Amino acid sequence: MTQNGYQPTLLLANRLLLMYVSCGRLDSAHQLFDKMLLKDSIIWATMIVGHFDNGEHVETLTLFKLIQEQCGLLEDASMWGLIVDCVLRACIQTGDFELGTQIHGLVLKMDKRIFNKGGGCSDDLFIGSLLINFIGKLGCISSARCIFDKVELRDTVVWTNMIVVYSREEHFKEVLEVFKEMGRSGSEKNNFTLSSVIRACGRMGDGRGGRQVHCNAIKLGIEWDQFVQCSLVDMYGKCGMVKDARKLFEMARGYEKRTNNLCWNAMLTGYAQNGFYNEAIKFLYEMQSNGVQPPESLLNQVRIDCGN
Repeated sequence: MTQNGYQPTLLLANRLLLMYVSCGRLDSAHQLFDKMLLKDSIIWATMIVGHFDNGEHVETLTLFKLIQEQCGLLEDASMWGLIVDCVLRACIQTGDFELGTQIHGLVLKMDKRIFNKGGGCSDDLFIGSLLINFIGKLGCISSARCIFDKVELRDTVVWTNMIVVYSREEHFKEVLEVFKEMGRSGSEKNNFTLSSVIRACGRMGDGRGGRQVHCNAIKLGIEWDQFVQCSLVDMYGKCGMVKDARKLFEMARGYEKRTNNLCWNAMLTGYAQNGFYNEAIKFLYEMQSNGVQPPESLLNQVRIDCGN
C-alpha cells in the first residue's frame, strides 16, 4: 500500500518483491508483502523462493503454511511446482519430516485437480526426484518406489535417488535391479550412481559384479572420483580381494596428493576383516605417519579382531 492508500498493481508489486529478495532485502520484501491485500501465485512463489535462496528455511516453511491457511491449493501448476521444490528442500534442511509428508499428500491431490491433463507433478523430474529422496529418508521405501514408477521420463538424478534410497535401507538386491534397468534405459550414470551400486556389491560379497561396475567407472572416466574410489576400496575389501583393494588404494594415492580419509578407513577395515592382522597394525602406523586418525569405533573393532 502506498502512502496515498493506493494498492499497487500485482505486476508492480511482484517486480518490487523480486528486486528486494534478489538483493537479500527480505525485511523490505516482508513489509511490502504484509501490506498487500491481493496476492497471486507469482507473489507467493517470489517470497518462498527468495527466502529459500537466502537460506531462510524456517521462514520458507512458515510462508508455505500461510498459503494453506489463506489460499488453500494454488491453481497455477508452474508456480506450485516451484513452491513445492523449495519447500521440500527446506523440509530436508530443517528435518521437518511431518510437513514433508503432508506435502506428499498435497502433491497427490494436485495430481488429480490440475495435472491430469498433459502430465503431472509426479512427471516433473525435480519434484519427483525430491519426493523420492525425501520419502526415502523417512524409510518409506514402497512409497518412494511408487513415486519413482509414476515418473515416466527419468533422468540421471531420478534413477540415482531411487538407487540411493534402496542402498541406504540396505535393499542391495533392489539396488542392482534398478541399476540394470537404468542401463537398459540408456540413462547416463554419475559418481553417486556408481558409488551406491559398488557399495551394494560389497555388502552382498559380489566381487564379480563389483568389477563390472568398476569397468563402468573407467569407461565413464570417473574412476578417480573420491566417492567411487572409497566405494571400490571398501567393496574389494569386503569381497576378500584385499590385494585388489590395496592396489587401487595405492593408485588413488598416486592420483591424489591427499587421499580421502574414508579410503584409509576402508583399507584398514579390509585388512582387519580378512585376517590380515599384521598388515592392519602396519597400516595403522602408516595412517598415523600421514596424519590420518581413524574413528574410535573402527580402532576398537581392529583391536578386537587383532586380539582374537
